[in-house]
Amino acid sequence: MATVLSVSGSPSASSRTQRLLRHLDDRLLAQGHDVIALDVRTVPAEALLGADFRHPAIVEAAELFARADGVVVATPVYKASYSGVLKALLDLLPQYALAGKTVLPLATGGSTAHVLAIDYALRPVLSSMGAAHIVQGWFTLDQDITVRDDGSLAVASQADEALARVVDQFSAALGRSPLLAAAG
Repeated sequence: MATVLSVSGSPSASSRTQRLLRHLDDRLLAQGHDVIALDVRTVPAEALLGADFRHPAIVEAAELFARADGVVVATPVYKASYSGVLKALLDLLPQYALAGKTVLPLATGGSTAHVLAIDYALRPVLSSMGAAHIVQGWFTLDQDITVRDDGSLAVASQADEALARVVDQFSAALGRSPLLAAAG
């Protein structure tokens, strides 16, 4: 199947966004995709903030984007926009790092007032980077994501069902990717 780069744009090590994304990675793995996880918070700050295009971590991130057939980008929403660490990474990637790729944008936040951050903040950036197809994104409320005492994740049933649908749509779109069709 396809290679999916799963990018967590959360700056927090205990992020619900990152945990939710890894939960969705499991669904993609079960569908036969290869999934590569990239937590932007692990990229050295000096590389991101110093705009060091030649830093090995930035070069490696660019290579991961180049290898992927599809990209899932998840971010917490802060002040009606995607995270600063995600912005810093996207700024350092080649202009058309998403050319020919299918992309699924996801966001989490504390209020439905931020639901449009996907379409008005994140989607234009992904489009400007050449994404071939940006599937319908999804916003999940923080209150619908619970980390249990044992570290496992619980997602409210309606949110989990909606997320399953968008992940399945993304997976189906990967199967119709012109790049995959040419390779097959």
